[in-house]
Amino acid sequence: MTPLKQLDATDLPAASDGAVRSRRALLSLAGRILRRLLLVVLFACALWATLAIYYSNLPWPWARLALAAVFAAFSIWALAFGQKRWALATFVALFLAVVVWEFLIPPSNDRIWRAEVARTPRAIVNGDNVHVTDVRDFSYRSTNDFNVKYIDRDVQLSHLTSVDLFISYWGTEDGPVAHTFLSFNFDNAEPLSISIEARPEEGEGYAPVASIFKQFELIYVVGEERDLVGSRVTHRREAVYLYPIRTNADGARRLFLVYMQRINQLADHAEWYSLFKSNCTLNIIRYARVAGWSSTGFNIRHLLNGWVDRYLYDDGVLDTGAPFRELRARARVREGVRQGEGAVEYSRRIRQQ
Repeated sequence: MTPLKQLDATDLPAASDGAVRSRRALLSLAGRILRRLLLVVLFACALWATLAIYYSNLPWPWARLALAAVFAAFSIWALAFGQKRWALATFVALFLAVVVWEFLIPPSNDRIWRAEVARTPRAIVNGDNVHVTDVRDFSYRSTNDFNVKYIDRDVQLSHLTSVDLFISYWGTEDGPVAHTFLSFNFDNAEPLSISIEARPEEGEGYAPVASIFKQFELIYVVGEERDLVGSRVTHRREAVYLYPIRTNADGARRLFLVYMQRINQLADHAEWYSLFKSNCTLNIIRYARVAGWSSTGFNIRHLLNGWVDRYLYDDGVLDTGAPFRELRARARVREGVRQGEGAVEYSRRIRQQ
């Protein structure tokens, strides 16, 4: 028998130089990609912090602008041109300081508000009876010319029968962004409309970017449809759509009580409106879940709310007995408020057109 040859180390197969170089190249490429991704994240943080400083609660506009400009310039130098670790560490420390500053800015109910949002409603629930104060019932001559009128409304939960969704487009008739609000319908009284909105101060207008940075408090405007709907159709020239929601009376009452609770919470403790965290549509979806309506997760159309009617149609919340295009055509509110028209007559007419 031939004896086995003792293997020498030089006889073992060695990894090729090419394979080693390939692994090193892949690791180097992965490292460069991760560093660039980190840089993108850091620049995004710098942009956020710059805007947070600009929209902060410093009382002097020139100081906010100057401080934001200095922070932006330092961030660009530290992230793009700085070669020292201390520069990056300083940027991170400054960014965290801005985060804490922005987090600590408190909301308030005590400001000089625009007339449309000057009063925060309250709800007193006593068994079947609900008394709502400061219900808006303005009469308009134009968008900015109106008679201010607030009333109280008494409604009964046992007479609450259904809920309607309104979608109002101020830019286009079918854009990705709109305003959404609800009306609660009663069989013995006109509907009670509730619109979740930003609360601008006197001289301010709504600004989407500013709303991300604690520029507007949150308000639930309770009003008559001839005010909240009629003003949008007649004077703002917005495209408004009305969709009946498929739910039973019990579901409508649960949601209504959630709204009443939130109205009182906001009257007692102010909260911030936020485009991405607490806006009209996100809150409607959120409180519909609290009321036990839906358990579905997040959908991009919660933010692109001009398309939320398609989302609700696909989810079976709207009437699916007709194609969506036909349903949407029927939903368009084309009539504004007529001279001297009462709240009951207007609400009835827009549902019969």
